[in-house]
Amino acid sequence: MPKVVLAYSGGLDTSVIIAWLKENYGYEVIAVTADLGQGEELAPLEEKAIQSGASKIYIEDLRKEFVEDYIWPTLKAGAIYEGKYLLGTSFARPLIAKKLVEIAEKEGAVAVAHGATGKGNDQVRFELGVKALAPHLKVIAPWREWDIRSREDAIDYAEARGIPVPVTKKSIYSRDRNIWHISHEGGELESPANASSYDMLMLTVPPEQAPDKPTFVEIGFEQGVPVALNGERLDSISLLEKLNIIGGANGIGLVDMVENRLVGMKSRGVYETPGGAILMYAHHELELLTLDRATLHYKEQIALRYAELVYDGVWFAPLREALDAFVNNTQRTVTGTVKLKLYKGNIMPAGSTSPYSLYDEELSTFGRDEVYNQADAEGFINLFGLPLKVRALMEKKSGLK
Repeated sequence: MPKVVLAYSGGLDTSVIIAWLKENYGYEVIAVTADLGQGEELAPLEEKAIQSGASKIYIEDLRKEFVEDYIWPTLKAGAIYEGKYLLGTSFARPLIAKKLVEIAEKEGAVAVAHGATGKGNDQVRFELGVKALAPHLKVIAPWREWDIRSREDAIDYAEARGIPVPVTKKSIYSRDRNIWHISHEGGELESPANASSYDMLMLTVPPEQAPDKPTFVEIGFEQGVPVALNGERLDSISLLEKLNIIGGANGIGLVDMVENRLVGMKSRGVYETPGGAILMYAHHELELLTLDRATLHYKEQIALRYAELVYDGVWFAPLREALDAFVNNTQRTVTGTVKLKLYKGNIMPAGSTSPYSLYDEELSTFGRDEVYNQADAEGFINLFGLPLKVRALMEKKSGLK
């Protein structure tokens, strides 16, 4: 019997897909779950996958690889999609695709399958990963083939076959969770006119319910990578998990946005990224201290392109690797500590230090100094403004003004 390897989350779609693949393709279904920090969500998956019809399930602990090889490069790049989205689902998909390919080759499977819809970004991300790593494998995307047209239809399909699913028609959010974030889509969120409900939150308290006193955190970086929290050196997983708790308790990292999907439509989602929001803010604060103006400004342009590549699923590509080389070069001096104040959903700087700081207090002071000749500024302004002066004289002479 041919084998297919399914990216399995235990959610509504992938639970239904196991039965559908067996009924419509006659394949033996091998489920693959990537442990990216979903926590308690993973506990019931082994039993559930077998009950749903899978012949076996792999649950792979990829947390360290995920944080260090996918999250940290994106953090160093400063990549944020459309000014708000910290890419929590986007950079998880290439790693899952990589693991699907590895297990497909190990099992001798002829195909891989995923539960992404034909309207979403994830279908692109999964399939670009497979094309880049194993172009010979067939990809099956049931949402592009079957007669199921809604999550309600999928619930009916599951109930008719006795398949346990984690949603109901009353609680119908589509969620994706990992160590970096959790996303919420569907339900009342499908109308941008509706305010999001705090009832859906799982990692973060509403800012109004956060403590009335601020919380201070200090994050240590080495070459752009966070390595310490409040003076304690931590491994990457522990650091992010602790920041999630601290940030979540202070209402940090809530994003409600309408975004432009790669496939052409707009979608609305709510994201909780408490630890990630803190790290992004802290990293940028340290770069303001340690990068020169030209490098910082050019890196901001690179960040936009990097975010698009990650969002679009073009992870295993020469351009992303080339941008990493540029980013890593800029991070050689992004070492130091950043102190932040967290208060009711807000992040505020509370002091930064670095052995590579480019801030010269004697140059910047408003007091008396012996190192800067203010008269030098006149010549600089005359030369810098010369094109403007020449154009103004021409306009006056020619009568354009």
